[in-house]
Amino acid sequence: MKRINIVPGKLSLRQARSINEGPVLLELDPASFEQIEKSVETVRGVIEKGRVIYGINTGFGLLASTVIPTEELEELQHSIVLSHAAGIGRLMDESTVRLIMALKINSLARGYSGIRKEVIDALISLVNAQVYPCIPQKGSVGASGDLAPLAHMSTVLLGEGEVLFKGEKLSGLRGLEIAGLKPIVLGPKEGLALLNGTQASTAFALQGLFRAEDLFAAAVVNGSLSVEAALGSRRPFEALIHEVRGHKSQIETAANFRLLLGHSEIESSHKSCESVQDPYSLRCQPQVMGACLTQIRNTAKVLLTEANAVSDNPLVFSEQQDIISGGNFHAEPVAMAADNLALALAEIGALSERRMALLIDTNMSKLPPFLVEKGGLNSGFMIAQVTSAALASENKSLAHPASVDSMPTSANQEDHVSMATFAGRRLTDMVENTAGILAIELLAACQGLDFRAPLKTSKPLEKAKAMLRERVPFYDKDRYFAPDIDAAVDLILSGRFNLLLDENLLISHGADSSENKKD
Repeated sequence: MKRINIVPGKLSLRQARSINEGPVLLELDPASFEQIEKSVETVRGVIEKGRVIYGINTGFGLLASTVIPTEELEELQHSIVLSHAAGIGRLMDESTVRLIMALKINSLARGYSGIRKEVIDALISLVNAQVYPCIPQKGSVGASGDLAPLAHMSTVLLGEGEVLFKGEKLSGLRGLEIAGLKPIVLGPKEGLALLNGTQASTAFALQGLFRAEDLFAAAVVNGSLSVEAALGSRRPFEALIHEVRGHKSQIETAANFRLLLGHSEIESSHKSCESVQDPYSLRCQPQVMGACLTQIRNTAKVLLTEANAVSDNPLVFSEQQDIISGGNFHAEPVAMAADNLALALAEIGALSERRMALLIDTNMSKLPPFLVEKGGLNSGFMIAQVTSAALASENKSLAHPASVDSMPTSANQEDHVSMATFAGRRLTDMVENTAGILAIELLAACQGLDFRAPLKTSKPLEKAKAMLRERVPFYDKDRYFAPDIDAAVDLILSGRFNLLLDENLLISHGADSSENKKD
């Protein structure tokens, strides 16, 4: 397993991607220990002085004006965890839970939450033992933080709730035993520190980001393959066109198309053709995909900041000996970032579907109708395009922004919320849809290239085609189609096409992901 040293506030996107991809061993940088202890001492000092501070010795939400006696503070923190564990629906994947826990550890260890190191260490022990709390997917509105999901995570620390270990559902108490732990008695502020925060929303959005980067890479490869299969022109990708417009992502996207397309036998075969301009789905790829890349990159910057943020409430400022109640738990930045990423996913899929539709249209592509010999006897790619259209249409509905919605909660005390958790969670469906669309185009484009044989495409694109042909043979006559799509989806989501592009094009793969750079 990969070992990841968490330096609080310095988690990189590359590290987050690794945590998402599989089990890891987390360790906390020792330099953080002093600040963690200082924040705990500040909370103790407040209690000793008899000050009334929200979340430490008061009720929560609309009950914030209720003062809790000192002797009941432990029960207060215990109660909030149990009462707030009110989620519903299917359980989150282990990868999502692991990422949530790592983000929570990173945030708490910055030393502004008033939580003891032993509580943080317990979370680390659970992750390292691959004991993952059972967290339902639904029940958070993204303010006041992701209360229900994080409460389900925290129940296990108390010996309550349930966990997944090696695919088996066990009691929270048994999960603690596997990790070598005993139930924790939470101190003042600690329950609220665990529950308050944007880590569930951010984890969902980060997973969408990582997949969006993989899909973007696949779409650029697909688009290049389709240009060749359709005997399209390379001129729309020339640098001069994109430099005068000035958008950085468009310029860099066009450069990657040039990298992939290079020169080929297929290109030479139609240099004297009478075609004046290609359809937009071929010709305008740098413009559309460049705009999508801008959204992906902007989302990455926002989520990198949020992954390293302190987003619980109230916050403990040890140097000032002050505890301040604010609203960092409001996940509006995450919601808007996820909404923008949804637009990019929808457009990546929409453009791909149009290219695939072009390839099966013999009048446009000059390829056999529906990309199969003996059309009529064979239907070829006819219904695969219908599937692609269905997925692209569904993405349009899912792309509706979640952040424009709000539903008051907690008796109108929490009267505006972000809906960030759904904004991030719905990206999973959009990723699945877009991967399906791209898979169908990949099959179609490679089928088209095989019809151009013995002419070959460029070396990078021949390599891409070979990756598919390792899994899916040429479609010589009608056969059970679904397994071909599944195999192409697996290839696309494997991230292998990322290796064909400039390594710095996508943030969580490139050099910029190695540190938390501020705007």
